[in-house]
Amino acid sequence: MKELYRKSPSLMELVVSRKNLSTAATKVRRNKGAAGIDGMTVWEVEEHIEEIYLPLRQKLLNETYKPQPVKRVEIPKPNGDKRKLGIPCVRDRVVQQAIKQVIEPLIDPHFLPQSHGFRPNKGTHTALKQCVDYYEEGYKFVVDCDLKQCFDTLSHDKLMYHLETFIQDKAILKVVRKFLMSGVIDLSGEFVESKTGAPQGGVLSPLLSNVYLHELDKELDRRGHRFVRYADDFVIYVKSKRAGERVIQSVTQFIEKDLKLIVNKDKSKVGSPTRLKFLSCLIRKVNGTCRFIPTKSAKQKFKRTLKRLTSRKRSGTFEVIIKEINQVTRGWIGYFGLGFIKMFIKRIEQWLQHRIRQLILKRWKKSKTKITKLFSYGLDMDSARRIGFSRKKYWRLSMTPEVHQALTTKRLHHWGLVSLSSLVESAYARY
Repeated sequence: MKELYRKSPSLMELVVSRKNLSTAATKVRRNKGAAGIDGMTVWEVEEHIEEIYLPLRQKLLNETYKPQPVKRVEIPKPNGDKRKLGIPCVRDRVVQQAIKQVIEPLIDPHFLPQSHGFRPNKGTHTALKQCVDYYEEGYKFVVDCDLKQCFDTLSHDKLMYHLETFIQDKAILKVVRKFLMSGVIDLSGEFVESKTGAPQGGVLSPLLSNVYLHELDKELDRRGHRFVRYADDFVIYVKSKRAGERVIQSVTQFIEKDLKLIVNKDKSKVGSPTRLKFLSCLIRKVNGTCRFIPTKSAKQKFKRTLKRLTSRKRSGTFEVIIKEINQVTRGWIGYFGLGFIKMFIKRIEQWLQHRIRQLILKRWKKSKTKITKLFSYGLDMDSARRIGFSRKKYWRLSMTPEVHQALTTKRLHHWGLVSLSSLVESAYARY
């Protein structure tokens, strides 16, 4: 009997399968994010994709799908500058996510282990660990090469040429180029052509930037350099400052000539990784153990955020405030928790608890309410009256033994506040 052979589906056919698009729509909803120029929110997208599935599938297969321009937004950077983002409409985000789900497993295995940004099973922790390994191997100097507006200056032709080495499906290549050239609705509402770059905010942009900068990785590897790259941030570890100065000169030449990117020579430096930050961290060796620590500015930003969340003047229920605090502390310790932060977190935790106690006292307002509440939380009536009628400012009151006795740390945790020290211990256990 003759065997029947079925033609393997093309990559685009895999992209437009109902299951793949449905999964993509769910991921876009879960990732949240702002609406694009059409105003559609992520909460509407799953139903929308289900409704338009057949015409959407047909447009992608016959290469007539046309992405909408992205919406330009600006977010402030710590140095006072503004980062430009391009927000695609949610339908375009779903299509990009569907494409990514199919092509990323084919492309990612070709990337080098020194690339850590926006990759499965990779991240800041793996990047920083690799930096520590190089440092412990005796590479005590680092070349910090800053790429100026990398995402905005990628050459479309070069990017598509490199993408074709991994993906040969013409329908996918054509729609990817359309996304790159879809244009921008700027802050004034005018349409601006996209001649270069992959907009930050697009689902495909991180993968496409990795495809582009894979050429840099290969060149650095070919030269035998010890390097770590996270998206457009990369550092090269060398054994002397003189070697670093030679490396920064030759690498700058390659980047500007071959990759057509701009190196910010004012920000690019050679120095010790104990002084030059990478991913907001510095390397430290304490009692023979080498790890990393958050920079002073990262600590200050963390404290400023908690201060804003615990402002006595802010609105919101106590439950909402605690939830917001927990989100920030979990995120910050999740990022920096593998470094030397125990002492800093101990100080921050005590300060944060004072801020919360102050907030609680302020919200009780009337002396009668303070006395009743403090008494119900175990304070004797005389002590409760002393606090209730006190003319001390709330901050000073929050540090009194009486308030600590009533609003104990255990009680704050019972009300939902996550222990920062426990988060750090959990992070250390994973190191």
